[in-house]
Amino acid sequence: MQATEQQRMLEDSLLRFVQREYGFEQRRRAQAAGGFDPSRWQGLCELGLAALLVPQEHGGLEAPLADALHALQVLGPALVLEPVLGSCVLATRLLARCGGPAAAQWLPRMAEGAVGAIGLFEPGAGFEHDPPGCEARAHAQGWVLDGAKSLVLQAAQAHVLLVWARCEDGQPAWFAVPADSQGLSLRPYALLDGQHAAELSLRGVRLRADARLPGEARQLAEELRDLWLAAVCADAVGVMQAALDATIAYLNTRVQFGRPLAAQQVLRHRAASLWMELEQARSMVWLAAGRIEGETAARRARLMAAVKARVGRACREISQGVVQLHGGIGLSDELVLSHWFKRLSLAELWLGDSRQQLLRYLRAGAGEAAR
Repeated sequence: MQATEQQRMLEDSLLRFVQREYGFEQRRRAQAAGGFDPSRWQGLCELGLAALLVPQEHGGLEAPLADALHALQVLGPALVLEPVLGSCVLATRLLARCGGPAAAQWLPRMAEGAVGAIGLFEPGAGFEHDPPGCEARAHAQGWVLDGAKSLVLQAAQAHVLLVWARCEDGQPAWFAVPADSQGLSLRPYALLDGQHAAELSLRGVRLRADARLPGEARQLAEELRDLWLAAVCADAVGVMQAALDATIAYLNTRVQFGRPLAAQQVLRHRAASLWMELEQARSMVWLAAGRIEGETAARRARLMAAVKARVGRACREISQGVVQLHGGIGLSDELVLSHWFKRLSLAELWLGDSRQQLLRYLRAGAGEAAR
């Protein structure tokens, strides 16, 4: 699958930005300072990332999802700490699909750099999201939300939080919650790979009536989850490519007993097997990018489960393989490889590991056959 001209132009811009602003040491300093650099975020927004999926009527570029997935793959090796995935892709896409007053209020701001975050998961539930435990009660002026959310990426920088909750009639709904709402508090923390997330507490958070997003909430949640899987896989393929490139360079330059490591046939065979894992994972991401917008909900769920299962396996094999080929230095914090290892380890687990995805694939297939 060849990149389009628009994707190549965006790729060139992103690579120049990363080389100038996002070197390994620069990222380590940003991570130590809290994981978010406003000036760096503004630079990414100026390249068009924030506006990429925003509809044109709200001041955006209205690009296809494939362009966003390609951008994530390009940025993957830089391990960007800013909310490209959570805000530019997930939150923007959800608001664009819902429409309504909340979209009209927030999408123009997000196209210019305002941050959105997704509150889908809850404490103790892992990556299961349905039914939501967070409650939404109607009152004369709008809605009152009570509950908790976990694993909310970049919540500390968010201007609006898109929260998945259960209404009094038992039906789920999405709500746009301004970050400065009274009764909303958060506890931020760092994830394994340096990204930042937070636990949210909502206690009597009052919202206007138009804060509820229109549309079929459960269908939108499943669509969001599938896009999230595709985004994690695209990012992971970029990281795997960089990790394997660095490992091959190491094998060719590290000399042992007077010969480069690459001269040992067993190591060449191991590197070749990792390359095969990468190419199979890349093919699955291309498949997802080409079909995620054109499938029925059932077929999309089955497709994305298959993609994540295959890419997750590659994450595990390549992350462990490149560290083994480097030896003990591969897990040194001073080497970027150890940080790629952490990102790939988290990617394999995010939204369910390969085994869980295979079970989801079988369930989706059984449901499709029943219809």
